[in-house]
Amino acid sequence: MSALNNIRILDFGRFVAGPYCAAMLADFGADVIRIDRLGGSEDRALTPVTEDQSGDGAIFLQANRNKRSMTLNMQSDRRGDVLRRLIASADVIIANVPPQSLQKMGLDYETVSQIRADIILANISSFGTKGPWAERPGFDSVGQAMCGSAYLTGEGSSPYRTPISWVDHATALYVAFGIMVALLERAATGKGQQIDGSLLGSALACSSTYLVEEAMVQADRQPIGNRSHINGPTDAFRTNDGWIVTQVVGQPIFERWARLVGEPEWLVDPRFASDRLRGTNGRVLSERMSLWCANLSSAEALEALARAGVPAGPVLSPKQALEHPQVKAMELFQSIWVPGLNRSAPLIQAPIHMSESSRRIRRPPPQVGEHTNEVLSELGFDPREIAEFRASGLI
Repeated sequence: MSALNNIRILDFGRFVAGPYCAAMLADFGADVIRIDRLGGSEDRALTPVTEDQSGDGAIFLQANRNKRSMTLNMQSDRRGDVLRRLIASADVIIANVPPQSLQKMGLDYETVSQIRADIILANISSFGTKGPWAERPGFDSVGQAMCGSAYLTGEGSSPYRTPISWVDHATALYVAFGIMVALLERAATGKGQQIDGSLLGSALACSSTYLVEEAMVQADRQPIGNRSHINGPTDAFRTNDGWIVTQVVGQPIFERWARLVGEPEWLVDPRFASDRLRGTNGRVLSERMSLWCANLSSAEALEALARAGVPAGPVLSPKQALEHPQVKAMELFQSIWVPGLNRSAPLIQAPIHMSESSRRIRRPPPQVGEHTNEVLSELGFDPREIAEFRASGLI
């Protein structure tokens, strides 16, 4: 028995933030119905995983497991009855569009709450519901750029974004958390509510350390490569066969590191008396750590650091990450057969283990409209009506 077995979610999301939010809830049993465009929505083919680059891509596969798909032409004047029945059957609606677009779709909170009073509407926009940019489009990279992250990344000659879409994924998780809070609130009061998440809001929350510091002491931080402004030695170091990283935070770990690399006198050196000062003087610490690593293999360096209790890890390519024994031991990947690709895909389950609540990937990402007839039948439409919908281009 999964925790969300009795919860139905309509997923109008696209790309990562909305769909991944719904996927997290689907992993724990929610019945998630993805509302696809006729012929398939634009996010299906990104990052192709077949040699001929056809079919659903990696982004879609990971963010849409455990869902059913029905097609619905949201531009059609005939969508009203189908949309009303869908909303009436649902506990939660997830979308990721600007506020005005939500209203045009007939998915604004005022409209949907008239159909079902205790509905929970979760909308994800780029910039929130207020301000001069509220209606502008945006993606993960824009959030990275506007929160200070891209500015602080790199050596200073050019800002760098990470190809990992952490803003999208953080937003998905913040909104999933909001949905769970809203479900608990509804269970206590019987009331639904609206949840507004945004890419920029999530990016700012994740970047809060430097934003709060800047607001209070005007630190004017500048990019310093892989070093940390606020502790050290935190950096990437070349070994004789690769790269490793360390993150030394707090006096006890620094003391263990200093003894390991043969610098016990640095324990009374005023340059390194606190995390803040170790960040300020991090170049000296990184140079010493580079010398220590230079004649060691990554495995030798990491083993010595582990024995000393210093946090460290290897810099892995995606291929190496898949092969790492610790990654395999965590058992997060679940191989699932994808009929549309005619092959298995290794999808990553929700990365938490719970002693009582089960989470698993029960079904592959759906093909376009795979469950349209099934869902419409559940809503009370008969085969003749469904055939008419299909002939008219509504589904």
